[in-house]
Amino acid sequence: MIEKQLIIENLKQIADGITQTFGDNCEVAIHDLSDITHSLVYITGNVTNRDIGSPVTDAVIKEVVEHGKAVKDKCSFKTILDDGREIKSTTLFIRNSESEVVAAFCINFDVTDYLNALQALEQITGLKKQGSPHKLSEKMAFTVDNTIESLFEEAVATIGKRPATMSTEEKTNLVRILEKKGIFQIKGVVNQVALQLGVSNFTVYNYLKKIRADQPENVASVMN
Repeated sequence: MIEKQLIIENLKQIADGITQTFGDNCEVAIHDLSDITHSLVYITGNVTNRDIGSPVTDAVIKEVVEHGKAVKDKCSFKTILDDGREIKSTTLFIRNSESEVVAAFCINFDVTDYLNALQALEQITGLKKQGSPHKLSEKMAFTVDNTIESLFEEAVATIGKRPATMSTEEKTNLVRILEKKGIFQIKGVVNQVALQLGVSNFTVYNYLKKIRADQPENVASVMN
């Protein structure tokens, strides 16, 4: 117990150093994995709006349960918040002297503004020609999820900003682009699009209803 407390205190110092270095877009959360329902013992920065005593995420629990002591760190993976903001996340699994996993050290960096800036720079530097379709380099898709993500990113590039900062009209236009690509013929895709946009499934259905009302010849079902 004393060893774990010392580990946690040392992690707090590191967490403060990270957030002070990288600013407001950065958050570090420390989880004590001995109580997963109230695991969050320290948080610095405010990206995910959590409080002390919040539970650890399902993803962390799954990794620890599946791999035990052999669990490996997960670095620079994508997380999408409920409001559509895009987060670059890293989870480090911290061990005691007996190689037992006792804590999770989680870094969350909100990259939404940077992705918006990147798309703006593409327009300024001429990588995206005004009035012409924006084509991404071809991406090999090995699963349906890969295909959906690739088509979604192409639509985002066409709009010119990340979903979290899009207006309702822009989100509707993005759904219109995806509709033209036939993406909503894929079972379960509405849930994935809603997650990426930071809206509810019901909202996506409403966007589609409006779009299809303007194009009555399109009568395909969206209830997937």
